[in-house]
Amino acid sequence: MTKLLLATRNAKKLGELRRILVAEGIEGVEVLGLADVAEFPEAPETAPDFEGNALAKARDAAAATGLVSVADDSGIAVDALNGMPGILSARWSGTHGNDDANLELVLAQLTDTPDERRGAAFVCAAALVVPGGQETVVRGEWRGTLERARRGTNGFGYDPIFVPENEARTSAEMDPAEKDQFSHRGRALRALLPELRKLAQ
Repeated sequence: MTKLLLATRNAKKLGELRRILVAEGIEGVEVLGLADVAEFPEAPETAPDFEGNALAKARDAAAATGLVSVADDSGIAVDALNGMPGILSARWSGTHGNDDANLELVLAQLTDTPDERRGAAFVCAAALVVPGGQETVVRGEWRGTLERARRGTNGFGYDPIFVPENEARTSAEMDPAEKDQFSHRGRALRALLPELRKLAQ
């Protein structure tokens, strides 16, 4: 059994990667999270883009644990806000990880923005680092529009106000397994499948 470290403490991200591996028939890979390994110093996210932050996190995790490591950096890019919050999505309101405050701030900033200009995209960069070896960085995007009020209780972050293209529901109203098929993180993680399959061999 190959151990694969997903450098996160977010149980929903861990669940997503595990579901994708099962759905793709990849066996022999055990997905661990940061709570499953000894603590190590995590460098602050200082890169100017999602790819740089994901790669830095995966490198740190691989160097500290000796495990093949995957890390992601994701956020929402709002057209009317010139692509922001972007890499600042998790701390847009000033407090890291305060989903409610971040979402409410974006809604407030878009109060006067007409419906036809409320386009946005969820973006995810994912990096896989083999200790002392290969590094792979991929990107997934999920385009849609932003509602004026939240709907749904699944998901996290900006999911309750994000309506994907060709969809009437917000991503927070979608079943988790269904969301995996389309989401930015699902797309990025599936782009890593060729490398993940090698681990299972």
